Amino acid sequence: MQHIIDRFISYVTIDTESDPNSQTTPSTEKQWNLANKLVEELKTIGLSDVTIDDKAYIMATLPSNVDHEVPTIGFVSHFDTSPDFSGANVKPQIVENYDGKDIVLNAEKNIILSPDYFKDLLQYKGQTIITTDGTTLLGADDKAGITEIVSAMEYLIQHPEIKHGKIRIGFTPDEEIGRGAHHFDVEKFGAQWAYTMDGSQIGELEYENFNAAGAKITFKGKSVHPGYAKGKMINSMLLANEFINELPKGETPQETKGYEGFFHVHHIKGNIEETVLELIIRDHNKKKFEKRKELIHKIAKQFNKKFAKKFGEDIVTAQVKDQYYNMKEKVLPVKHIVDIAEKAMRELNIKPIIKPIRGGTDGSQLSFMGLPCPNIFAGGHNFHGKYEYVPAESIQKATDVIVKIAELTAVPGIFDVQEKPKRKR
Repeated sequence: MQHIIDRFISYVTIDTESDPNSQTTPSTEKQWNLANKLVEELKTIGLSDVTIDDKAYIMATLPSNVDHEVPTIGFVSHFDTSPDFSGANVKPQIVENYDGKDIVLNAEKNIILSPDYFKDLLQYKGQTIITTDGTTLLGADDKAGITEIVSAMEYLIQHPEIKHGKIRIGFTPDEEIGRGAHHFDVEKFGAQWAYTMDGSQIGELEYENFNAAGAKITFKGKSVHPGYAKGKMINSMLLANEFINELPKGETPQETKGYEGFFHVHHIKGNIEETVLELIIRDHNKKKFEKRKELIHKIAKQFNKKFAKKFGEDIVTAQVKDQYYNMKEKVLPVKHIVDIAEKAMRELNIKPIIKPIRGGTDGSQLSFMGLPCPNIFAGGHNFHGKYEYVPAESIQKATDVIVKIAELTAVPGIFDVQEKPKRKR
């Protein structure tokens, strides 16, 4: 397992933070540093057809070692880290044989990773926990996924007795800013289906995600000297606040779970004359998703009607843009790809946790681009912040799952046993 830990640390200590304000791909030049390293490493371990394009998308092949027809499958991860928290100068700490107590991330700043708050820690007692030093994120999202894919391919190359079909792997930039699949060449990739290694805790297996949209709402106002503003001033910031209050109560990220959707106000900037409000819209149910988008336009129309005479033109402009959709629509017709992953976990004594993703992955976009792509755990917790951690054993287990999926896919007749018999009542 030390080999896997060393590989993971070699990745996370390279800063690959993406930038949503950049128009280039990759969005930051520093992402090339890890991308180029990965290309050389893939060649070194013995993969073929290793390519990197002008946008830093990496692909490689592990050829089949069986003489019968086997579907080509793929595994995908992203190498950028979230701009929500610094990914520069990551200094991983390794806690061996975790005792279930508080982990001091940074004594000087009194930053503690405590199971009293992060209760998931307790399920990893006795294991090796890799944490931050409290000043950066860790980058297990998704450098744990990259570690797992590279390690699994290396293991399969070193153990030719494990039979498998052709396997394609892909690494992408800019997933954290929603662009990871934008320039992914599905036809070039050439797989019938794939798995993103981008989930959280051990056992996660996901093939449902939110339908997602982003809204940008602009409010206009009229600035008048406050001493003479009676009946004249229109404060755009107060309009934005009033708009927020018109959204359904209790339908925010911090008040919802499971399949429940939400509106999430994440940015507001303005003055009296103009305020811009940005929010995201999420729902697993397509009809409810459409209604949420309609509600934004409905509230905007109400505001414009209310202020039509006083303002003389539309006082609110609402732009709503779809971002991605629920991959369930594309995965259910080929449900056996989920069943194979579930079977792989069970054979490795991992309890599958099949649940909807309260977010999205490259897989959701790839599924609608013609590459059905469920999501498998990468092992990390508390992504995008200083409390991020990953058990080394979870990285090892995810690596084992990749190997087992490759093995199962090559078993003749594997697709004949996917439908489970219904229980008799």
